[in-house]
Amino acid sequence: MIWPDTIDGDVFRRMQDSNFDFSKKYKIDFNVDFESWPPSEEMFRKLQKAFANVRYIEPEGEYDGYIAIHIYEKLTYKLVMNIQKEISDLVKKYSGICESWGVMQD
Repeated sequence: MIWPDTIDGDVFRRMQDSNFDFSKKYKIDFNVDFESWPPSEEMFRKLQKAFANVRYIEPEGEYDGYIAIHIYEKLTYKLVMNIQKEISDLVKKYSGICESWGVMQD
C-alpha cells in the first residue's frame, strides 16, 4: 500500500512493516486536545451525538486532560483522516483539535 508523505502516512508504513493486519477490525482511539481544561459540556454532548464511545480522560500529574473517542472499524488512512477532520470540525469553536490516534494490535 502507498500512503502520503505525512506523519500519519509514516505511521501506516511502520504498521505495514510490522505486519499489521489491515483486513481486521480494531478499536481505534482518537484523542481530542483542548487549549484549556475542562472543555464545555455542550461540546461533549455534541461529540456524544456524533460518536457512540466518548469519554473524558482527566489530567493526571504532568499530563493534560483530553477526550477519548473509540470506534471499532477496519483501519484505513482515509478513515483516520476523515474521523480526525470530523472531530476537529465539531470541537474547533471550543478550542479543540483531534490530531492523534492509535490502535492496539492483538
